[in-house]
Amino acid sequence: MELIILFISAALINNFVLAYFLGICPFIGVSGKITSALSMGIAVTFVMTVTSIVSWLINYKILIPYNLTFLTIPSFILVIASLVQFVEMVIKKVSQPLYRALGIFLPLITTNCAILGLALFGAMREYSFIQNIIFALGAGSGFTLAIVLMAGIREELELANVPDAFRGAPITLIVAGILALAFMGFAGMI
Repeated sequence: MELIILFISAALINNFVLAYFLGICPFIGVSGKITSALSMGIAVTFVMTVTSIVSWLINYKILIPYNLTFLTIPSFILVIASLVQFVEMVIKKVSQPLYRALGIFLPLITTNCAILGLALFGAMREYSFIQNIIFALGAGSGFTLAIVLMAGIREELELANVPDAFRGAPITLIVAGILALAFMGFAGMI
């Protein structure tokens, strides 16, 4: 039951994008089309999950035992950069259209602070190995949910009668704020 609560908390209540405002760049930049948003969400979830595994192992098997905790952030950044390069190579090999659709945002996963935040939260909260993986899956699912919801709304807004002054970035930021408020409503559930 504890793991289910951890998953739901990471996905809905403490959503990285809508509660912590981490990962805003891909949230705004890739949320124009549902297919691109879903692909980005899956890629980020994969990177988050693998990052959680590798960062936990590095933290608990190398950094803490050898009193090297001052290397936590640089080692986590190195792990994330390596994993993103791997994901980018796989997507380029498997699906050229997806690779072109994600464009510059795929390498930007490296600098996505949501992934670094995940690794640091896992270390700071001293999650067990399994808890860390569930936390990563929940955070990735929450990121995917948020970006796909935003993409769906933005696709509908293209057909809506939005005043000229609000077209583009203004209405996108207003919708993001409303989504954040809606997700705050989940805080009273658990």
